[in-house]
Amino acid sequence: MVLLAAAVCTRSGKALVSRQFVEMTKSRIEGLLAAFPKLMTGGRQHTFVETESVRYVYQPLDRLYMLLITTRASNILEDLETLRLFSRVIPEYCRSMEESEVLDKAFDLIFAFDEIVALGYRESVNLAQIRTFVEMDSHEEKVYRAVRETQEREARTKMKEKAKELQRKRVEEMKRGSKTQGYSGGSSGGFGVSGGFGGNSGSNFTPPTETITACTQETRPPTIKPAGPNRAMKLGSKAKDVDSFVDQLKSEGERVVSSTESVSKMAPIITPQVDVEAVHIVMAEDVVVRAGRDGGLQNMEVQGILKLRISDPDHGFIKVQVDNTDSRPVQVQTHPNVDRDLWRSCGQIGMKISNKPFPHNTDVGVLKWRIQTSDDSHVPLSINCWPQENGAGGCDVNIEYNLENREMQLNEVTITIPLAPGAPPPIVNECEGEHEYDRGHCALVWRIPVIDKTAPTASMDFTARGAPDNFFPVRVNFTSTRLYCDLKVLGVVSTSDGAPVAFSQEVLLKTNVYEID
Repeated sequence: MVLLAAAVCTRSGKALVSRQFVEMTKSRIEGLLAAFPKLMTGGRQHTFVETESVRYVYQPLDRLYMLLITTRASNILEDLETLRLFSRVIPEYCRSMEESEVLDKAFDLIFAFDEIVALGYRESVNLAQIRTFVEMDSHEEKVYRAVRETQEREARTKMKEKAKELQRKRVEEMKRGSKTQGYSGGSSGGFGVSGGFGGNSGSNFTPPTETITACTQETRPPTIKPAGPNRAMKLGSKAKDVDSFVDQLKSEGERVVSSTESVSKMAPIITPQVDVEAVHIVMAEDVVVRAGRDGGLQNMEVQGILKLRISDPDHGFIKVQVDNTDSRPVQVQTHPNVDRDLWRSCGQIGMKISNKPFPHNTDVGVLKWRIQTSDDSHVPLSINCWPQENGAGGCDVNIEYNLENREMQLNEVTITIPLAPGAPPPIVNECEGEHEYDRGHCALVWRIPVIDKTAPTASMDFTARGAPDNFFPVRVNFTSTRLYCDLKVLGVVSTSDGAPVAFSQEVLLKTNVYEID
C-alpha cells in the first residue's frame, strides 16, 4: 500500500492533526480533507469511500474521524489493518476524544504516526513497540538543545562585549569633548583679553595646552567617570541583569558554566568529525536489545538509514555505490524515488527519473535496512548482573560485561543499575572504570570510556540495600563509529560521464533501548 496521509478530523472535515507521508502541498491536503465530508452519504455501513484519484479509509471516534488517504491501487485489507492500528494509537495518548485533547497531544500523535508509516509504507510494528519508540531519547534533539544553549551563552558574552565597546566609545567621546572645551577656553582668553596676537596670547594658551596634554596621557577609560546620564550605557545594565539571572539559576541548584567552558565542552558535538564535501553521506543505526537476567536474548532489532546531503546543485546527478557483504538476513528497502532495478542489479543508488537530480541542501533518506533476531551470538555486548542476598537487608551485587563482537569499538559506555527506592548510597568494593551515584534517579552509573578487543571484559562489585529484583532492569547506552550491519559506501560517481565525485562520510551507531530485565 501507498499511504498518502493520515489525519484526525472533525465531522465537518476540519483537520486537528494531519501527517503527510509523501510530498504534497498544503492546498492539496486541505482540499482532500475538505472534500471528505461531502462524499459521506447516509445509510451506508462502509468504512471507505473512493474518488477518481484517492481512497478515504476512515473510522468514527465519537465526534471525530480517524482518516487515512491512500491510492486507489492499495490493498483495502492492508488499509483496514493499518487503520485499526492508527485508531488504537489515539486513545493511547488522548484521555478523551475531544478536539482540545487531540490538539494538546498533537506532537505525540505525529511521532506515533511516523513510527507506523515511513515513506508511505507500513512498518512492521505493534502498539507496544510504538509506545517504546516514542518514549526513546532523541540524539538529534539533545544535540539541538546543546547547540542552542551554547548559542545563547555566546550571545550573552557578545552582549557584554558590546556593552564594553559602547563604554569605550562613550569615553572617547568625552575625551573629544574635553579637548574642544580646552580650545574654546584658550581662544576666549587669548583674543578676548588682548584683542589680538599680543604678548598675553601665549600665556592665555598655556592652560588649554596643559589640558590637552593631560587628556592625551590619560588613556585608561576606567579612570574617567561621566558625570551626566548615559543612555548608551543601558546595555551594560542588561548585562548585569543577565549576571543576576545566572546567579539566580545557581541559587536554585542549576549548573551554569562559562561561555568559554561551554564552547570547549560542546566542541566534540557541534564540530564535524570529517571535512564535509559537497556530497555528504551519513550512515546511522539504532540498536534495540531486550535480554533476560537469567541469560537469553528476548529480542534484538537494528534499524539503519543512509542519508544523502548535497550542498552543491551541480552534484545532483550522481550514483552511490554501496557494498552489502553481510551474510545475515538484512532487510533492505530503498526510497520510492530511487531506481530499484539499479540497486538490485549492481548495488547503486540513483534516481528513478534520470533527468531529475537529488534534492540539495536537505538530508534525504535514500536507503533503509533492518535486522531482527533472537540469537544470543548476535548481541554486541552481554551483561551479567548477579545480586545475592547477604542476610543484612541488602545484596552483594556483581555485574560484568563482555564484548561479544570483538571487531566493534564501543564509546561512551554507561551501565545504569537501579537501586531500591530510598536506599542509601551503595558501597562499591571494586570497579574497573568510573562509577557515580545518581541520587535523583536512585541508581548506580558505571562509566567506561571505550570497550574494544584490547579490554573486552570488566566487572564491578558493590553492596547495596534492597532485594535482588530492585537491581533490574539494567540499562546500557553506548555509541560506535562502526555499523552493526556490514554495509559500506564504496564511492560516488557522476551519472553523466561516470567520473568519481569527492564525498565525505559519517558513520554512527547508538542504542535506543538496551535492557536486561
